Amino acid sequence: MAAAFDPGRLVQARRLAGLTKSAVASEVGVSAVSLGNWEAGTHQPRPDHIQGLAEALDVPVPFFAIGRPHARLGDSDAHFRSLRRTPAHQRAKAIAFTEQVWELAHALEKRVQLPAVQVPGFSAGEVAPGRGATEPAAAARMLRAEWGLGTGRIPRMVRVMEKHGIIVTLSSFAGTATPTVDAFSTSRLPRPVVVLTPDRARDVNRHRFTAAHELGHLIMHPDTAPGDPHLEKEADQFAAEFLTPAASITPLLPGRLDLHKLEQLSQEWGVSIESLVYRCHELGTVSEAAYRRAFQRLNQLRQVNLFAVEPVDGYPGEIPVLLRKAFEVAESNGLSMAALAKELSCKPSRIRMLLGQTDARPELRLV
Repeated sequence: MAAAFDPGRLVQARRLAGLTKSAVASEVGVSAVSLGNWEAGTHQPRPDHIQGLAEALDVPVPFFAIGRPHARLGDSDAHFRSLRRTPAHQRAKAIAFTEQVWELAHALEKRVQLPAVQVPGFSAGEVAPGRGATEPAAAARMLRAEWGLGTGRIPRMVRVMEKHGIIVTLSSFAGTATPTVDAFSTSRLPRPVVVLTPDRARDVNRHRFTAAHELGHLIMHPDTAPGDPHLEKEADQFAAEFLTPAASITPLLPGRLDLHKLEQLSQEWGVSIESLVYRCHELGTVSEAAYRRAFQRLNQLRQVNLFAVEPVDGYPGEIPVLLRKAFEVAESNGLSMAALAKELSCKPSRIRMLLGQTDARPELRLV
């Protein structure tokens, strides 16, 4: 095993665990310098150290073996919705998680034909320059036309993305840190990946907007470095036009900011009232002063539990199913969870989490 040790897998496992080099080195009983040499590939760990790494990082020993497909992402290869609020170690964990999502998709795609990727200009992890519109509203209209979505409400935002070959996940992979991770996406893998988190899913409309925001990054920003506030604003503009096309929504917006009317539109179009207030301002149907007053009033009403939000649980079309359904098809054709876990050198519990499966076993509580 020591001769077949893959230093990249050690980096990935450590990032997935959210641990520093010093913390892992301490668990294994070596220096941080030694661990750094193992990750750099300049030295090989002894077999007993590999066993210690597996225990410290909660992975099977074969996880560290060379030979499995490993699509590596760099630190700047993903757009994070809240980049400035996301600590570096959490971004690293998110990126390593995304690598594993692709590895799972790759293993399933060897057995099941997944939907073709229909992102303009996208091919095997690259987007051809000059394809499609770059202005956010025009890009949104172009994609609606290309995907045959018309000009009305998009009833199932996440399902639409999956049907066009985009891998979408909804996972608490980062534990309590998901409020800072928020959401992110990458087009640098053989399939585009969008990672949504349960915190946004507490409000289905916010969840839908976040999905559309990340779709905007995939369409408009494949080769741009993440973190620029201007890019985030463009992704918001794309999402607003994609979910509520100006030509369709403008005639429906009230002449004055009537929150009850906007609530009705919110339910009809699947966007938040806040998004519609902003849309009124963006499309010039209300004044700056009226826009600010509406937000103040809406915040007050939210605080007394008026205009309550709905979680995504009641909207199956907004919960990702692509990977889970692919596994079910593969399973019906002979693939077992144990075999898939062995192929990916992961524990079955990890595979279930990547698939978005919940643990159906009853919980034992000791008092």
